[in-house]
Amino acid sequence: MDLILWRHAEAEDGFPDEGRSLTERGLKQAGEMAGWLKPRLPKEYRMIVSPAKRAQQTARALNGDFSTSTDVRPGASFASILAETGWPDSKGCVIVVGHQPALGQVASLLLSGVEGAWSVKKGGIWWFSNRTKREETQTILRAVMAPDLV
Repeated sequence: MDLILWRHAEAEDGFPDEGRSLTERGLKQAGEMAGWLKPRLPKEYRMIVSPAKRAQQTARALNGDFSTSTDVRPGASFASILAETGWPDSKGCVIVVGHQPALGQVASLLLSGVEGAWSVKKGGIWWFSNRTKREETQTILRAVMAPDLV
């Protein structure tokens, strides 16, 4: 299974939180990251997106189908994200477009085995794979990319 954690791009300040839109810079970040992802993604993948407007706008930059899930909304837990994706037993590639601190907690748990306060940059992705080698399950960090590096 491949799991891509994609934090929403830069958004406006305001209230209500779930209604905040991407800024001009955020729209650019989302487009740049989508441009980087597209040629690297398999033909078929599943994308799960927070209902927050800024996450929906970020996901739309990829021009693919996606499902909206409250399990990846602002304030979601790392456990709800992992359960929604089916990690590590799902097949194929799953992209989650969501929020901090949960995405950073997922990244920390997958790499260190401990839920920590790691940060995923706005508009950035962390791409994980898992495999079984010699009867041992391994998590592999395939890529970490930020929009300013694209």
